[in-house]
Amino acid sequence: MKRKSAPLQQRTLRVYGMVVACAVVAFPMTAVVLSAQALRPRITSEVTSSQMAQLPGSLHPLARAENDAGRMPGATRLNGVSIYFNRSAAQQADLNALLAAQQDPSSPQYHQWLTPDQFAARFGMAQSDINAVQTWLQQQGFAVDSVARSHTMIRFSGTVSQVESAFGTQMHYYNVGGVRHFAPSTALSVPAAIASSVSGVHNLSDFRPRAQHVTTQSRPRPAFTSSQSGNVYFAPGDIATAYDIKPLYSASFNGTGQTIAVMGQSAVTLADLEAFQSAAGLTTKDPTMVIIPGSGDSTVVSGGDEGESDLDLEWSNAMAPGADIFFVYAGNNSNFGVFDSVQYAVDEKIGNIISLSYDTCEPNLTSSEYTSLDAVFQQAATQGQSVFVASGDQGSTACFIENPPQSGDPTLAVQQGLAVNYPASSAFVTAVGGTEISAADGVDPKTGTKGANYSTYWQAQSSSDIISSLIEYIPEVAWNDDALSQGVSAANGGGLSASGGGPSGENASFSVPRPTWQKGVAGIPSGSTRLVPDVSLYSSSSLPGYLICTSDTALWGSTTQQASCTSGFRDSSTGDLTVAGGTSFATPIFAGMLAILNQAKGYTTGQGLINPSLYSIAGGSSYASVFHDVTSGNNYCTAGSPYCASNGTTLGFAAGTGYDEVTGLGSVDLNNLATAWPAATGTAATLLASTTTVSASNSTPTTGQSVTFTITVAPASGTGVPTGTVNLSIDGGGTTYNNGGTTTSVTLSSNGTATYTTSFTASGIHEVVAQYPGDSTYAASTGTQSVSIATTSSGKGTFTLGATPSTLTVAQGSSGNETISITPAGGYTGTVVLSYTVPSAINNLCVFAGTGINSSGDISVPSASAVSAQVQFDTNAADCSSGTTVGAQPGKHGMLLRRTTAGNIPAPRPAPSKVPAEIAFAGLVLAGFLGRHSRKFRSAAWVLILAAAGLALSACGGSSTNVVGNPPKGTYTITLDAADSVTSTNTASTTFTLTIN
Repeated sequence: MKRKSAPLQQRTLRVYGMVVACAVVAFPMTAVVLSAQALRPRITSEVTSSQMAQLPGSLHPLARAENDAGRMPGATRLNGVSIYFNRSAAQQADLNALLAAQQDPSSPQYHQWLTPDQFAARFGMAQSDINAVQTWLQQQGFAVDSVARSHTMIRFSGTVSQVESAFGTQMHYYNVGGVRHFAPSTALSVPAAIASSVSGVHNLSDFRPRAQHVTTQSRPRPAFTSSQSGNVYFAPGDIATAYDIKPLYSASFNGTGQTIAVMGQSAVTLADLEAFQSAAGLTTKDPTMVIIPGSGDSTVVSGGDEGESDLDLEWSNAMAPGADIFFVYAGNNSNFGVFDSVQYAVDEKIGNIISLSYDTCEPNLTSSEYTSLDAVFQQAATQGQSVFVASGDQGSTACFIENPPQSGDPTLAVQQGLAVNYPASSAFVTAVGGTEISAADGVDPKTGTKGANYSTYWQAQSSSDIISSLIEYIPEVAWNDDALSQGVSAANGGGLSASGGGPSGENASFSVPRPTWQKGVAGIPSGSTRLVPDVSLYSSSSLPGYLICTSDTALWGSTTQQASCTSGFRDSSTGDLTVAGGTSFATPIFAGMLAILNQAKGYTTGQGLINPSLYSIAGGSSYASVFHDVTSGNNYCTAGSPYCASNGTTLGFAAGTGYDEVTGLGSVDLNNLATAWPAATGTAATLLASTTTVSASNSTPTTGQSVTFTITVAPASGTGVPTGTVNLSIDGGGTTYNNGGTTTSVTLSSNGTATYTTSFTASGIHEVVAQYPGDSTYAASTGTQSVSIATTSSGKGTFTLGATPSTLTVAQGSSGNETISITPAGGYTGTVVLSYTVPSAINNLCVFAGTGINSSGDISVPSASAVSAQVQFDTNAADCSSGTTVGAQPGKHGMLLRRTTAGNIPAPRPAPSKVPAEIAFAGLVLAGFLGRHSRKFRSAAWVLILAAAGLALSACGGSSTNVVGNPPKGTYTITLDAADSVTSTNTASTTFTLTIN
């Protein structure tokens, strides 16, 4: 027996020798195997521009020839372009199973939410894949701005010419809706090696989503409740009465311990929010402002966006005054606008509740955009974030743009056709529609006449304004004010004004499948697509309308109004009020309601998608007490020509018993809903809510100046001290790949605080996100703090650029350093943007930014003195894929420096997937043990031996694909270019010789 077993032992030793030769750092066996399975590299061939594949669904529907207004200049810079990655089939199946389990009370994974980093480890792209794509982008001349924490997106910037060259398209201007936009003129192409992994390339057009609010401009509007006219409008106290929130307030449930993230694409003036809180009798409480890192400057965008942000923040706070409100908004360089805000809020898990009052009608959204965005909402659901989205204000015809249509608009057939809005139609959000009261129950908006039932619902006017004058809930009908718009121009408040709703997929290039939870309620029609909305609240701007405070004149109520809320809710000069409506109000109001519900039922970690519970309750015996079933009205297009086709008076959907495609399940009685809602169970139910705050020692530091951030974690109420660590994400950190983004952990002291000191070399706004993961007593929470470093240039003087040595000689496969000097003249100070140009013959030359060059590839010149920096020229092609962020590999490589002209240079192969050899060795030891001691285990032993051998070969980089040679030997001229970051015409350049021998 021993003689027969000897050959087996010899073969085992030979395989063992192969494993030992490739040994790498060991990990626990099960952890590594699971990680390798979850993040198996998907890019298996060379990423090169020589082999391209078209990206389906990447041509914007509005980028049509008849809209074309000419080509964009090639030098125009496009910031924040983003390449989104999809999930493999196995990952998506795993995600679907997880989402179902997280909402199944019988599952051990019920409400066990993922952190963003856990999501990345399970559903993101592998490290080698991220490296390969990042390297290809940099070889095309792009500056990589950041990598999403979830490993699902890379954000980068470059010129129009670079975009056209890299993605095989032309960038053109388009006149749509009387506004000039830009977008690619053809479908995009990406390298064939990554095509199957890419869901879309976005931020290449500026067709932003639109706010879902409606004004009452130029309609007859008596002033206000009581003293002047007796007219009525909703103030926060009225909504608390209407939807039975007051009993919960009385029980001390006001959203304390909950976080609401409001999405925006304009900065706001805090004075407007404070004026609203003062007028409504609320405690002043400012939101935490969070601008997307790298999205540009914080800019107020009037014309509707500022007003949208104001009303969302004002009304979410008014409903849940105890909740912490975060305002996540995009800067002036973001073309995707509020959709970028959503991505960032989800990627950093800012807010357990997200309120989004922007939409794009489905036919005007590319299938590529839908796929990328829906992946974000799926991530939110796995992280316990509940997302509320306005269903829209154009009734059943969500694509209507303006009156009258212009030649560059979507076709009239599209504008007049049935359509719903996205993301309201996503299966991973709660869509909020609109209702209104009848004129008989309020004041006729055209005549100002009080209705027959006015005194039943409203307090009588007195000598002064009554801020909250509603007596009891007013029965609702479907919101449709189209008739009030007849004869009124769009510029003066005319147009469609009704609750968005209907089935997904009408006139669109995609449709959202019917989710499993949208069933079991009377009125749900047969079909296979998602129905919108899910719930509804008062939304009319006229019956009766909502009070707001805003500096955005687009929402002011008359041509004479001079200010908003300078005397209570009135303009002190004219007595005017600022009044509006739309599902934009219903959405933040419902978000505030959920904050109260979460607190009341003990959901300190959030609930994720609440639709399964909503529809389950609606399908039960408590429907009549929990929901106000809206059975009257419709969202037909009744505004007349040109809004509607000839059959427009019946184009849409009618309210009815149970569910309908105008108001969904109806509105809610929040107190009764809280009674019917299941209480939190499991570990999460025992956790106490916490709050995390971050403060900076200096919010406006200069370049390179140290800033100390103090992080404080405390109970949301009561006493106690949370323990553990806090994870800091700086400028979208979360991986070591982010260009400028970093992460670190700090340990809380005995009083629940920690400090972290750093400095910033790049100008602009920098965001620090502190995520407390919780401990055995306290739930997780998030805090943020921003600092702003001004982009400065002296506006005078020039500078020169030098390179030493004049000839840099390196051996093939090794590297050498070049010292770059910048000498200011004439008083120049500022930030210099550095780039380089090499001959296309030098394939796979890796150029790394070293000491003195910041994470954006820039060099700071703070005074009149000369400054120097190091650039490393590496002729080992394999090192390109390991170059990531400055300092990512101390002492060796930093960020790959931006390239001015890329040429057709193949990328180096991705780093091979390395499985520790000790794992293979462990398998061999086990196999040898089994084979030696038990005859019946020898077959199993051979299986383990073969598996271990496979792991060993993988660890050695056994695959021979994608091997690219080092740069060829020879002598080459390298050009270095520099330009002032503010005045791009203030430039300098120099050359030196690179010899590879």
